[in-house]
Amino acid sequence: MSNSTVILVTGVSQGIGKRIAEICLARPNHVVIGSVRDLESAATEELRALIPGEGTRLHLVQIDNTSPDDAAKAVAEIEAAGVEHIDTVIANAGACPFPVLPIETIPNADLVTAFQTNAASVLGLFQAVSHLLRKSKDPRFAAFSSPGSSISLIAPMQSWIVPAYGISKAAQNFIVQCLAFSQKDWLTVIATTPGNTQTKPGNWIARQLGHEQAALTIDESAVATLKTVETISREDALGRLINAQNGETIPW
Repeated sequence: MSNSTVILVTGVSQGIGKRIAEICLARPNHVVIGSVRDLESAATEELRALIPGEGTRLHLVQIDNTSPDDAAKAVAEIEAAGVEHIDTVIANAGACPFPVLPIETIPNADLVTAFQTNAASVLGLFQAVSHLLRKSKDPRFAAFSSPGSSISLIAPMQSWIVPAYGISKAAQNFIVQCLAFSQKDWLTVIATTPGNTQTKPGNWIARQLGHEQAALTIDESAVATLKTVETISREDALGRLINAQNGETIPW
């Protein structure tokens, strides 16, 4: 296992995370660690049924982003299973609270839950995996954000329609950049946005803006974000929110 490429992806039961896990599983000589909230769900059985590439294996762990302890427990589990390092971590799991309520009526509890799910959980994940990332020759830690997190783009993006999501993702951005600058001597930290994708929240937002559905398929978003995470240099990633579709910088 020490010679395998080890990648940990959170939220692999659906959407972009699931597709990234599928892509990585098809490669040879990989260990794909995928987190789900429910280890007995139909989606996890679909992943287990996939035929992996030569020398590749899947390890599913339970991480619920609302739990402050799950990430550490999951890391202890994979270490017990023989995982000695991690090369790439992709913090994909997140949530847009439904029903989406306007800023003037949103309950405090929705904000707190969104913050834990989309922001605090990313820091908790890093703290749990950092000692394994340090054992990689090219350690990478990526978090998926959104243009809806941009304070500069609130007006053109009309992102006030998803306040809890936007606020929590903006907090995630700050956390990720704190990591990027404080750990830059050894770790590549990537903040990237997949684009408006045909997931439940992506399609909901698209309809609010007058479109039938989001512009990008799940496969298009997964391929673009994975390429960004795996190929961008530390210097190029530092201090930026990167549009995975075209490599451009999205303003904070």
